[in-house]
Amino acid sequence: MTTEATSPETRAAVGTETTEHAHHGYAPRKDQYLTRLRRVEGQVRGIARMVDEDVYCIDVLTQVAAATKALHAVSMGLLEDHLNHCVADAAQQAQYSGDPKLIQAKVAEASAAIARLLR
Repeated sequence: MTTEATSPETRAAVGTETTEHAHHGYAPRKDQYLTRLRRVEGQVRGIARMVDEDVYCIDVLTQVAAATKALHAVSMGLLEDHLNHCVADAAQQAQYSGDPKLIQAKVAEASAAIARLLR
């Protein structure tokens, strides 16, 4: 799996440089996300077991679809949290500083994330 990380320059420009104490938009729902991701992890292990046991292909595909849908739900929640927290914060910072590049960078970052989800 490949990921496209935001450059350090972009994070610094919008005030989101990664630190030990960084507060991300998903922080209030972190436990919920971890629970969902552990459930998906279990689903994927189950799918591998099904393949190992030569389970009927349609049954395996049904489980793959379920795991994919669960990951999609996590990604949509994270995206919503990003928009509500990170993009909204950048908009406030842009308003206070008079620098529209702050919000433009966050919107571009969100757009790129959406594009990756749609591929």
